[in-house]
Amino acid sequence: MMNSVVEEDTSSSNVGNQYWEHTPARILVVDDFAPFREFTSVVLKNHVGFQVVAEAADGREAILKARESRPNLVVLDMDLPLLCGIEVARQIRLCSPDTAILFLSGNSDPDVVEAALETGALGYVLKLDAVDDLLDAAKVVLSGQRFVSRRLRPRTELC
Repeated sequence: MMNSVVEEDTSSSNVGNQYWEHTPARILVVDDFAPFREFTSVVLKNHVGFQVVAEAADGREAILKARESRPNLVVLDMDLPLLCGIEVARQIRLCSPDTAILFLSGNSDPDVVEAALETGALGYVLKLDAVDDLLDAAKVVLSGQRFVSRRLRPRTELC
């Protein structure tokens, strides 16, 4: 049961904490809406310890860029052209199981959030909460813990 913003997830013990503490975490940002993708990248780039190594605008490009750039973290929109975020997350987890995944989406449907977290993603942040939560969520997810937007917590207690 999730009672706080973060919750340790022992199923992915290799993810995260060895990266951003000593060298910048390599991040792939995926969103089909260019202005929001750029906003996300700027927020992350301006934080010590984060390096945006690639961006993608659709699901297929996201998988290709993940294979090429080997990010420590993928910040992933749910609603993408060509492949949805859930399928992208599944495929990235298959080819790169140590890559942490943080969904950043406008979709607050509890079933969608649950399905996203069932892919092995460690975080889900609503775009409405990005200004307040994105940096904290990235840090938490990279440390191998779960992060869910405050607005979603009551709905995801069973996740």
